[in-house]
Amino acid sequence: MNIDISTQRAKALEDVTPETADLIVTLCAEEVCPFVPGPVRRLHWPITDPSAAGDIAAFRTARDQIKARIEVMVGLIDVSEGPAGTEFHASLRVRDLAASTRFYAWLLNTWPKEWTHRYATFIRPDLNLNFVIMVADDTVLHHDTLYHLGLALPDRAAVIDVYHRAVAIGAQVSKPPRTTWKGTPLHELWLTDPNGTLIEIYARLTGDELATMPADQAPDYLVPGTAPVA
Repeated sequence: MNIDISTQRAKALEDVTPETADLIVTLCAEEVCPFVPGPVRRLHWPITDPSAAGDIAAFRTARDQIKARIEVMVGLIDVSEGPAGTEFHASLRVRDLAASTRFYAWLLNTWPKEWTHRYATFIRPDLNLNFVIMVADDTVLHHDTLYHLGLALPDRAAVIDVYHRAVAIGAQVSKPPRTTWKGTPLHELWLTDPNGTLIEIYARLTGDELATMPADQAPDYLVPGTAPVA
């Protein structure tokens, strides 16, 4: 990888000063890892020892595995604090609503809280889970039939706060914060993850908020300057 390691050498644990480390990553897969005392953060990445194979391909495999893990870690080191969600929501498209409702009633060990001719909603408070299956509407289904994920928040202010946090970390905003009235009234924000999956950030309306619903049920955009231009 064009990195000169000719001056590097393997060192015994006694030759390093672990107390100065912020993070210690152990890589042993076939042996017991040494214990390093002290209040330091630890990660364990079991990587097969390439020397046992005796060829350069094994070293390149280990190198690539370590590189990929480091790339994930680099993105986590300075990640900011995320939203304090109260519920996790997922929606899945299905070919046969009745058969899928029966299957997920078994899998989640509960009847759906409600269902219509288009969807069934499963609630598991002990898992903070809100899971919805919906008809496919002639959409071609494959191994990835996920429609969207969702995260519930306590209130309107929390949804607006997540919007500003998302903008700060460079997340893609699909729809800015707004109050929607049709269907289930919600304060909601839609994000798109790096793979194109939609993420709904939402909070249910209070009774007082529901009482302010406009006659035309037009959405109310919650952050100035984010409403679409007519």
